[in-house]
Amino acid sequence: MTVYFIGAGPGAADLITVRGRRLLSTCPVCLYAGSIMPDDLLACCPPHARVVDTGSLTLEQIITEIADADAAGHNVARLHSGDPSLYSALAEQCRRLNALGIDYEIVPGVPAFAAAAAALQRELTVPGVAQTVTLTRVATLSTPMPPGEDLTALARSGGTLVLHLAAAQIDSAVPQLLAGGYQPETPTAVVAFASWPQQTVLRGTLADIVQQVHDAGITKTAVIIVGEVLAAEGFTDSYLYSAARRRRARSDHPAPARPAFPREGH
Repeated sequence: MTVYFIGAGPGAADLITVRGRRLLSTCPVCLYAGSIMPDDLLACCPPHARVVDTGSLTLEQIITEIADADAAGHNVARLHSGDPSLYSALAEQCRRLNALGIDYEIVPGVPAFAAAAAALQRELTVPGVAQTVTLTRVATLSTPMPPGEDLTALARSGGTLVLHLAAAQIDSAVPQLLAGGYQPETPTAVVAFASWPQQTVLRGTLADIVQQVHDAGITKTAVIIVGEVLAAEGFTDSYLYSAARRRRARSDHPAPARPAFPREGH
């Protein structure tokens, strides 16, 4: 028996990975995290599967569901929105499964910030503009931020900053970003429900984004992106495809031998 922690992606059902969808369709037990999981993705569960919304459960109740499935010999699909490596409470679940001796596997998914960047049609690392992306959140009803990880401190590094789970606190977040060194004219965007049919995209600056968010009524399920990459023009082309870069011939990189398949009639 194995628990598969599956990144369900940012919202659109077809943004789950092929591996994730295949595993979901085979597991007789599915535990999914909250109300933002699309129904058409849950429809991929096998007929008569036990499908449980864990939004109202405690961690211990979730582990009990998994342990019961383990005792019955059933694989479990544990669906998390986005990618399990970010803000998914994955670590404490794995810690308890390790203690219980229950096997698990982690299947990555498309994170919300990647879907937001796609909606904005922007690369978050642009040559000569920014090569660093900081992913963070703000302290609300969740655990406090560790020392040194407040927004003012993180803003001092410059680059592109991505804020998860912060739309409802944008009034307090923007002053902290300004105190850390970003300017009022720094390009800023908010993408709510990235990849969903109700996706909303706001573009502006730190000076006007707060009012835009209030006017749009955005309070949750949104990603805030701050940085010059959002308005970058006239930047230097990447060296990756530069004509000045020495390129090796294909013969310099011999391809690995492919397995021989018998031909029909042999």
